[in-house]
Amino acid sequence: MAFGSLFNAFSTDLGIDLGTCNTLVYIRGKGIVIDEPSVVAVERGTKRVVAVGEDARRMLWKTPGDIIAIRPLRDGVIADLETTEKMVRYFIAKVLRRRWLVKPRMVIGVPSCITEVERRAVEESAYKVGAREVKVIEESLAAAIGARIPIYEPAGHMVCDVGGGTSEISVISLGGMVVTNAIRLGGDEFDEAIIKHVRTVHNLIIGEGTSEELKRTIGNAAPDKKIETMEIKGTDAITGLPRRLEIDSVEVREALQEPITAIVEEIKRTLGQTPPELAADIVERGIVMTGGGSLLKGLDHLVSNETGVPCFRAEDPLNCVVLGAGMFFEHEKGMNDHHHIYNKL
Repeated sequence: MAFGSLFNAFSTDLGIDLGTCNTLVYIRGKGIVIDEPSVVAVERGTKRVVAVGEDARRMLWKTPGDIIAIRPLRDGVIADLETTEKMVRYFIAKVLRRRWLVKPRMVIGVPSCITEVERRAVEESAYKVGAREVKVIEESLAAAIGARIPIYEPAGHMVCDVGGGTSEISVISLGGMVVTNAIRLGGDEFDEAIIKHVRTVHNLIIGEGTSEELKRTIGNAAPDKKIETMEIKGTDAITGLPRRLEIDSVEVREALQEPITAIVEEIKRTLGQTPPELAADIVERGIVMTGGGSLLKGLDHLVSNETGVPCFRAEDPLNCVVLGAGMFFEHEKGMNDHHHIYNKL
C-alpha cells in the first residue's frame, strides 16, 4: 500500500451542499451529519455571530431590534461573503471537532451562476477551517453523481436541479458539463408567487411558512382531476385583523404559473443548445429532476408534456447534491482508472 493511499485511508471526505435554504454536510462512512437552514443571526452593528443554522432560523422574522437574522446566500449568489464564511466555518467545526488524524478533503457543491470571486471565497473558507484539499463543483454535477447517473460514460444525461434560490439545468457527458444554464429562480420564488397572489386576489397577507405549507400540501404544477382545498390564516390587508380563507389547488397552480413556466422554458432552451447525438440520448434516457423544488407535485409530468422528453424525479432529490459531493473523489478515482485502461490500449 503506497503512502498516499494509506494517507487517504485515514483521511475523511466531506461533501457540502451550500444551498440557499439549507446547508448539508455528508461524511463518507457516516452519512449526512448536518442538515440545517443557511441562516446566521448576528448582532446589529458589531456583526458578532449569535447563532447559526436551526437556532438562527427560529430567530428569522422574530428577532429583537439588536439581532438580525441573515440568509447569506440569496438566489444562489453569495450576498454576504463574510457571513457565508462564518457559516461554513461553524458547520465544519461542528462536525470535525479536531478529532481526525489527517485533515479532511472537502467537495463543495455551489450554483454554477456564482462568480469566480465567490467560488474562491468558499474555497478559502474551507481551507481556513482545516481542509487538506478543496474542490468546488457545480451543483448539477454533484446532483448527477448523487442521483447515481453514470456520468462518465460517453452518453448525454440531463439533470435539472431545482433548489431554493436557483434552478440549474445541465447536460453531462464523459464526466463534464457540455451545456449548463442556471436561472436565479427556485422554491423561494414559488413561495413568493403564492404570497403575492393571495395578497392581490384576496387582500390577505400570509407569511413564508404558510405559503410553503400551501405549496407542499395542495400545490400542483399540472392540472389534476381532483381539486384539493386548504384553510389558511393571515392578516387582512385592509382591516389589519386576522382572517381565515379557504383556497384550492387550481388557484395555487395559477399563482405558480409564472416561475414554473420560466423553469420549463429554460429546460427547452438547454435542449435546444444540446448537440444532436447527446439530445438523442436524452430523449431515450429522460431528464432527471433533483432538488427540493422538484418535489412540487406534477412538475415532472408538466416538463415531460412540454418537452416531449420523459422526465422523472431522482430517488432522494433533497440530498442528491450533498451525496454527490461526498462521493466525488471516489467517482474521480473511477474515472482516472477508466482513462488508464484507455491509455494502455
